[in-house]
Amino acid sequence: MNPLSIQTLFEQISLSIRFLGPELTLVGSACVLFFLAAFRSNRLLSGFLALAAIGAATTVNFLVPEPVFVTSDRYIAAIDPTGVAMFIRWLTLAAGAVYVLLGLSDSSRETAPEYFGCLLVVLGGLSLVARANDLLSLFLSLEMISIPTYVLLYLPTKSKAGQEAALKYFLLSLFSSAVLLFGFSYLYGITGTINLPLMTETLSNASLSGSLSPLALVGIVMVVAGLGFRLAAVPFHFYAPDVYEGASNGVVAQLAFIPKVAGLVALARIFGLLTPDAPFDSTRTLLPFTLWFIAAITMTFGNLLALIQDNLKRLFAYSGIAHAGYMLIGFLVAMAAPDAVGTSTQSGFDSVLVYLVAYGLMTVGVFAVLGYLTHSGRAIETVDDLAGLGRTNPVAAVLMSVFLLSLIGMPLTAGFNGKLLLFFGAFETPTTTPMKDFYRILTLIAAVNSAIAAVYYLKMLGVMFLRTPLQPAAPAKGYAALLAAVLCAVGTVGFGVYPKPLVDAARKAAPMPTVPAKVFVFVP
Repeated sequence: MNPLSIQTLFEQISLSIRFLGPELTLVGSACVLFFLAAFRSNRLLSGFLALAAIGAATTVNFLVPEPVFVTSDRYIAAIDPTGVAMFIRWLTLAAGAVYVLLGLSDSSRETAPEYFGCLLVVLGGLSLVARANDLLSLFLSLEMISIPTYVLLYLPTKSKAGQEAALKYFLLSLFSSAVLLFGFSYLYGITGTINLPLMTETLSNASLSGSLSPLALVGIVMVVAGLGFRLAAVPFHFYAPDVYEGASNGVVAQLAFIPKVAGLVALARIFGLLTPDAPFDSTRTLLPFTLWFIAAITMTFGNLLALIQDNLKRLFAYSGIAHAGYMLIGFLVAMAAPDAVGTSTQSGFDSVLVYLVAYGLMTVGVFAVLGYLTHSGRAIETVDDLAGLGRTNPVAAVLMSVFLLSLIGMPLTAGFNGKLLLFFGAFETPTTTPMKDFYRILTLIAAVNSAIAAVYYLKMLGVMFLRTPLQPAAPAKGYAALLAAVLCAVGTVGFGVYPKPLVDAARKAAPMPTVPAKVFVFVP
């Protein structure tokens, strides 16, 4: 490497660090909280410091300069600050504030600094997943989410069920990480690079010429399997019900949302869906049909199993599995986009981003309500425990109703707009796509599943408003969790009534892929 290249390398590294200001702020604040834990454990102080860290990261985010790109083949930065990366960063910061409010009701005084410190590391890892531009930084970002989650699962637990949930998630997460890393090694061995745009370009060229190695497909399948664990997609879902049941409400709210965001964004990164000039052409492989099958069986299995659940956490675990199937619909549409340039108004992944926001609002909101009720002294474990909630706690009942109606996909809720974009995008997949009929069949399967899901959501609404209370009214406590639920309800209704800002932001973040592939790098 000549002196000019070395100088360019250090310039790119310096610029990349500048773009990581918010993530460095979050992780640095986590270190402060871990240090604080050695001297003083105070829940309110720890929560305030965590909120201050998120506020500081938000301020730094406004100060991050806009990137400039040029075509080059000398050096490709490991960090990509554009498009979806910025969208996920804002989503991470917003979700982090809600999780801190939940944590004020979920954490104990003795472990609060560790709880909020781990949460900040998780948030930093989630933001970095969307920015990772090579296999190494992507894997490390995913582990920044997984490792603190092990601690978060164990900290609030005081029962054998909680300890079992933490151990089960730990062992299965290690296994999925090993499978993912093994898949990465295959892709690196086939393409000779860990850089994601170069890797997808190499794989796409091999697919177009008919010379794609079977080992590359083996690597891709392993990657799908490793990330399928984070999505809780069938057949990688089996840990979710047991882990949800044993964990606290605040941690379950994180498990239900953060791994799904990370898994979908990581898949999109690997297949080049977030790099418009370097998409992976998978139409000549069995990958689209494999994901089609996983999406169909995931949403169907999740909804059918949710119908027979009585435990609320297990019910919402299976509900989350079903929603992972819905999200994969948008992912499939995005994979078809390279062959549909100029014939479609959306990239497919924009609908995934919209649905992720909607899903996060309504799912985190549900567990915020459950956390509020539990903290107020009301035992909420089964559907029957919600009986008469409309009389004993009408505020909580109304909030829960908003989230359940959004999960059903009723109009004027964010869930309706999210499903509308996903289903419409799949149904209107351009005719140049070989699997057009399969996409329409998948849309029909998703519509039927939405009707099935309405059964158990409406059942909960009926229990809350039509049944006689089984428990006396409890004194209102846990106002932080209630505030988190109110914020989620405002977002659910707001993006339901007026979704244009969210849709525009998603479409700006996930532009339509173009061909042929090119590679871009940072310049100061």
